[in-house]
This record gives sequence, structure tokens and C-alpha cells, in this order.
Amino acid sequence: MSDSPQRDIATGSSSHRPVRRLLHRCRAWVERYPRIRWLYRFTVGILGALVVVIGLLLVPLPGPGWLIVFLGIAILGTEFPAAHRVGALLRRILTAVWAWWKSRRAAARAGNPDHASGARSAGARSAGAIEIGSA
Repeated sequence: MSDSPQRDIATGSSSHRPVRRLLHRCRAWVERYPRIRWLYRFTVGILGALVVVIGLLLVPLPGPGWLIVFLGIAILGTEFPAAHRVGALLRRILTAVWAWWKSRRAAARAGNPDHASGARSAGARSAGAIEIGSA
């Protein structure tokens, strides 16, 4: 994976990829027949929902539970506009989190541990500020 998720997304979304062209031709064929299109949408809905449910069941276990949930949303997003919007929102969030993570790593390498760990200053701690997750 490169340094920029946006570049990876753009590369994967390129219409010059052979798999993309094949899927586009298959999609055009499905669009010509209304009954097949209904069956296709139904199948995509069931498959996407099944993948999301399996991913949610796997979330508490070690492994790629959330990744599977996002994959199910992407499958649903191929046919349903609401799921496509959720996928676009998740992409924007991923890009922001990735930028935050890179700045955090850069701050840690530069020797600024307060910025890297997200810790409050010592003055805020001594003034009685409550930190979430501290015992």
C-alpha cells in the first residue's frame, strides 16, 4: 500500500483495468434485461447483507471483522445509493484517520511524545482533569 489511500483508491477505480472492463460489460448486459436486473439486485442485496452480518459477528474476535463489514458495505454500494454514500463517507474518514496517523508517527519520530501519544500536559493533569481510560 502506498502513502496515500486516495492514490490507491484512484488506481483501483481506474477503468483501464481488465477486470473493471469485464465487470462493466457484464453490468451492461444485466441492464438490458429487467427480470435479470431484479434478480441481480436481489442477489447483491442478500450477498452484501450476509457479508455485513458475518463481519459484525467477527468484530469481537481477533481478525478482520471491520474490514469484512466494510467489504459488505462496498458490495451493497454497487447497487444501492445509500450504501454507496456510506462507503464514500467511510473513505473520507479513512483518509482523515490516515493523515492523522501519519502526523502522529512523524511527531513521534521528531521526539515530540506529547503530540504522538495524545497525552494532556502535566498542568492539566495536576489541575484535576479526568482522563478517559486511566485508572
